[in-house]
Amino acid sequence: MNNGGEPKGEGKALPLDDVGRLVELLAASGVGEIRVRQGELEITVKAKPEATTLAAAPPPVGTTVEPLPHAALGSGTSSLEARAEAPGTNGLHAVRSPVVGTFYRAPAPGEGPYVEVGDTVRAGQTLCIVEAMKLMNEIPSDVSGEVVEVLAENSGGVEYDQPLFHIRPEA
Repeated sequence: MNNGGEPKGEGKALPLDDVGRLVELLAASGVGEIRVRQGELEITVKAKPEATTLAAAPPPVGTTVEPLPHAALGSGTSSLEARAEAPGTNGLHAVRSPVVGTFYRAPAPGEGPYVEVGDTVRAGQTLCIVEAMKLMNEIPSDVSGEVVEVLAENSGGVEYDQPLFHIRPEA
């Protein structure tokens, strides 16, 4: 039995706990749709564009988020501004994980990594993969520049919003 009170399996009620996790993954990843198939059972979860806000879900990877006006924040500084001004970053840009999952530097076992320290990358270029719920999420750079540091361990777990790379943006 699952949390929905029905036995799992084909022709039975949808496993509501699994659907809930898909909704959370959808909100965290910023993608518009997730489709999962297991045997005869297929679940599709679609985002409603009008329901997506900065407060409700993180931005999709590779997008620019404008801070809210200070009056709307209730304090003098947004968390995005505070993060950008964090001491010790020396002007480096942190590429962060949009989901909780497993970090992979290469597209497949036995292949070379997407990027190495010292490589020059362009905005939109794939830096790594974060696997979440058996979905491989390619993580692109959101700035052009030089890869200065890889912050996550290959095949290791990463958390939502965890810095994965430091990039020195082009001048």
